[in-house]
Amino acid sequence: MQYQFYDLGNVPAGRIVEVTLGYAANVRIMDSSNYSSFKAGRRYRFIGGYVTRSPYKITLPNGTHWYVVIDLGGYAGKIKSAVRLLPGILPSVKQQPLASVPSLFLGREDSPDYSTDTKREYDVFISHASEDKDTVVRPLANALKERGLSVWYDEFELKIGDSLRRKIDAGLSKSNFGIVVISRSFIKKGWTNYELDGLITRAVSGEQVLLPIWHDITKQEVVEYSPSLADKVARNTAVNMIDEIADEIVKVIKNG
Repeated sequence: MQYQFYDLGNVPAGRIVEVTLGYAANVRIMDSSNYSSFKAGRRYRFIGGYVTRSPYKITLPNGTHWYVVIDLGGYAGKIKSAVRLLPGILPSVKQQPLASVPSLFLGREDSPDYSTDTKREYDVFISHASEDKDTVVRPLANALKERGLSVWYDEFELKIGDSLRRKIDAGLSKSNFGIVVISRSFIKKGWTNYELDGLITRAVSGEQVLLPIWHDITKQEVVEYSPSLADKVARNTAVNMIDEIADEIVKVIKNG
């Protein structure tokens, strides 16, 4: 079997391996002992799997000598790949289960946004800066649709000059679950911390009604932008796969 391999050398725990692929491929990340077993045709262990979306990021669980092996699973073709190490200081978000924050599901009768007069046409809407559509929003929207949910996001590309409050309030009125993608592109739009904080947590009820998804942004950058936002229950594309986030959202909506 043909494969490409990358010798990462000794890497401390917590560093992030980013694999960029030209095509879907098997990605195996192994320590030196398991890499030796792999080459010898013996049983071995690895982290990773069949990767269909690029780039693929994974946090190394411990410090040791690491290798990355990439192959096409026996299919013919040229492997196109690149691997780099990222600092292990990407966002550290709360991994509290989403189901433990009941106010995130706006279709509940005790939700702060519940109204019998409002017809909720969609399961989920996603607010985002237009720059994040290709990398996060479209893959997430497709993953949610594949799981049977209706998603509204094209109307919610946030551009300079838009009213963040009007955009998101309109989405909340039509959907049972709201997401806002927080990225460097998003925070550069110039919305105030107060406005965004007020949208994610309603001042009167103190309940979180939007799920922030952090993308390509560090913990420190979020803290500098909005300290209270950094403390909200969130998900992070550097830690959570898009499919994992989609599965959690589906569980909240279907069990709501």
